Amino acid sequence: MTELCPMLESDINATTRRRLPIAIADSLLEGIPVSPVIPYSIQHKMALRLASNTLLRRSNNIASSRHYLSTAAAVNASSLDRTKSLEDYERVLQTFANIRACAVLRTPTSEACPKAMQACIDGGFKIVEFTLTTPDCLHHLSDFRQKYDGKVMVGCGTIMNTDDAEAAIDAGAEFIITPVMLPDVIEWCAARNIVIAPGCQTPTEMVTAFRAGAPLQKLFPGVAGGPGWVKAVSSALPFLSINPTSGVTLENAGEYLSNGAASVGLVAPLFDPVAIANGDWDQIAKNAEKVMANVREVGPYIRKK
Repeated sequence: MTELCPMLESDINATTRRRLPIAIADSLLEGIPVSPVIPYSIQHKMALRLASNTLLRRSNNIASSRHYLSTAAAVNASSLDRTKSLEDYERVLQTFANIRACAVLRTPTSEACPKAMQACIDGGFKIVEFTLTTPDCLHHLSDFRQKYDGKVMVGCGTIMNTDDAEAAIDAGAEFIITPVMLPDVIEWCAARNIVIAPGCQTPTEMVTAFRAGAPLQKLFPGVAGGPGWVKAVSSALPFLSINPTSGVTLENAGEYLSNGAASVGLVAPLFDPVAIANGDWDQIAKNAEKVMANVREVGPYIRKK
C-alpha cells in the first residue's frame, strides 16, 4: 500500500483534499485481490471508505498535535516580556462582549485629547482607544489608565509595528488595534496573551488574522453594504468576531450589532470634529449617551469559544 507523506492540514488545498481519499483508495486496490464474486465498483467503494477513515484519523492526529503545541505555547509565553495572564486575556475579551462599543479618539492637538475622551466617558463609554496619530497619545493613555483602572478599559490604536505595541503596553494599554493586518504584530500579541484587533478589509484578511491569533477582527475601512455585509460574512464564517469601525454612526451602531458584529468602534460621529474644534465637550457627551443607549438595547454578545 502506498503511504502518503505526513502533511499539515494548512498545506492541503481544497482540490488536493478532495482527491486524497481517491488516491489512497486506488493504492489500496492494488493490494486487494480481484474477486469474481465482488464487483470492482464495490471493491473501490470499500477502499474509498477505508481511505476516508485513514484521512480522518490523520486529521484528528493533526488537531491533537495543534492542541499540544497551543498548550506548550501558553506555557512558554510566561517567559516572554510583557506577557499577560490568561485571566487578563479573558477579561478583556469579555469586556468587549459585554460593552460592545469602543470610543476611538483622534484629535489634532494634545490639549483637546483628554477633554474629548473625558466627555465620552462621562457620556457612558466603558471602552476607549487612544490612537498614536494623536499628539502625546501614550501620555494621555497612561493618565486615563491610572485614573480609571478597573472602571474603563483603555487600549491603543494605529499600532504599526511591534515597537509601537511594546510602547503602548508599557504605557498601560489593555488591548491593541492596528489599522491594517500586520502578521508580525498579531503574532507578537498572541504570544503574550494580549488581545489584538487588526484592521481587515476582506473576509480572507479576517480569516488570515484569526488564524494568526487575533480574537477580534476590525473591519476597516467601511464596506459597501454596511450591516448587511457584516451579516453575510458573520453567517458564512461564524467563528469570526467582527468589529466594524469606519461607517458606524450614532444611529446605525445597534443595527451593526443586530446583524452579527461582535462590537463596534465609533470615531468621527462620536468625536465630531466641529465640536472638538469649538471645545463643545457637552455635545460629545450627548453623542456618547445616544450611541450607548442604542448599543445597550441589543444586549451582550455571546462569544465564540
